[in-house]
Amino acid sequence: MGRTRSEWVERTAKAVLAVTFVTFAVVGSPISAADPPLLTWPDLVKRPRPAPDATIPYGPDPMHRVDLWLPAGPGPHSVVLMVHGGCWQTRIADRALMNWIAADLRGAGVAVWNIDYRGVDRAGGGYPGTFTDVAQAADALRTHADAHKLDIARVVAVGHSAGGHLALWLAARPKLPAASPLRTPDPLPIVSVVSLGGLPDLEATATSPDNGCGTKVVAKLVGPTRADPYADTSVPRLLPLGIPQHLVNGREDRIIPFRTGTGYRTRARAAGDVVTLHLPPRTGHVELIAPETAAWSQAKAIILRELKQ
Repeated sequence: MGRTRSEWVERTAKAVLAVTFVTFAVVGSPISAADPPLLTWPDLVKRPRPAPDATIPYGPDPMHRVDLWLPAGPGPHSVVLMVHGGCWQTRIADRALMNWIAADLRGAGVAVWNIDYRGVDRAGGGYPGTFTDVAQAADALRTHADAHKLDIARVVAVGHSAGGHLALWLAARPKLPAASPLRTPDPLPIVSVVSLGGLPDLEATATSPDNGCGTKVVAKLVGPTRADPYADTSVPRLLPLGIPQHLVNGREDRIIPFRTGTGYRTRARAAGDVVTLHLPPRTGHVELIAPETAAWSQAKAIILRELKQ
């Protein structure tokens, strides 16, 4: 995308550090000095970055790209549909933030379809562009499955932070209102979702100033001038999804409040869905996408189990 790796690392680290600083100031006091420190964004992004096996366009914008991670062997390969976060903003993160866990899944014999999309801060992003982007990127998996020996009979969606919202929204597409411009016939079926520190309830996020993304970004995402901007954008409005949903959250997460997981679980269970909240120890926001952590080990085990159901 016209920048070197070092420029990407510097840009990402500065952006997420700014978000982390604001959130830390609002959410609460530091963890005890006797505890080992939680991971920071620079701890992750300064590492050597593994590379995907192919990059596939699904549209004309430079953000209309999918990175494909292919395991060894002839296939067919199980597939994870992966969605990055970054507060729905391109300036904060792109799909490369997921490279480390995508590589780890590839090593475990799983193909990864790691999508990108236009954030609300990019021309064409927001409503409906951000949503139509992730939908088109997901559906493009069907087009390329045969060529890359991908088994799309059981696709598990995995999203981090704002990407957790988008992963759940992709699974909810069959429930979109008939009049919604986001509704399309025959969306890619998703059999399970693993949300890593996600923000599925946009209405709750918009009234929670202590979340690391802030509240103004939600208005840009949902199209605030519409009569009911959450009817086709916020996942609780589309419940029940009818599939297993796994929420992996950290009590020490200072970017996404822990209640975003517990609150959504309550609403989804009340609607009849099977939703499990997983609480790995000593987990902030970065641990959720760092392959050496207990949080990712737990999430990975869930993903592999869901792929084999």
